[in-house]
Amino acid sequence: MKLALSTTLDTSFDDAVERTRKALSEQGFGVLTEIDMRSTLKDKLGADLEDYLILGACNPSLAHRAVEVDRQIGLLLPCNVIVRRDPTTDDTIIVEAMNPELMVQVTNEPALVPVAAEAATKLLAAIDSLVDG
Repeated sequence: MKLALSTTLDTSFDDAVERTRKALSEQGFGVLTEIDMRSTLKDKLGADLEDYLILGACNPSLAHRAVEVDRQIGLLLPCNVIVRRDPTTDDTIIVEAMNPELMVQVTNEPALVPVAAEAATKLLAAIDSLVDG
């Protein structure tokens, strides 16, 4: 199983972030958190990193279904979506989402299979739409 669902884009970082937010919204995901890793690591450690943004995305309906199956599943929510510049080239932006099927592997809970499958379908649709956008 793959850790991430991903695509690459030839666009600016800001455009990729905007398109990713829109694509997630169209699939019923809201962005609850945002972590600017580049800024955080520079401020806290003086470390340099390419543009790297973590969006904590959540689809309330799917999250509710998952929590109804296993209250501890909140430890794996929200779905992290990363928008980052390829460190080897400034012209390529990588968008990656955590594969929701990892929830099933981690918990070994069969009742999470349909929730994870639907979440994966929606996240993949969002990521695939970025290429067409």
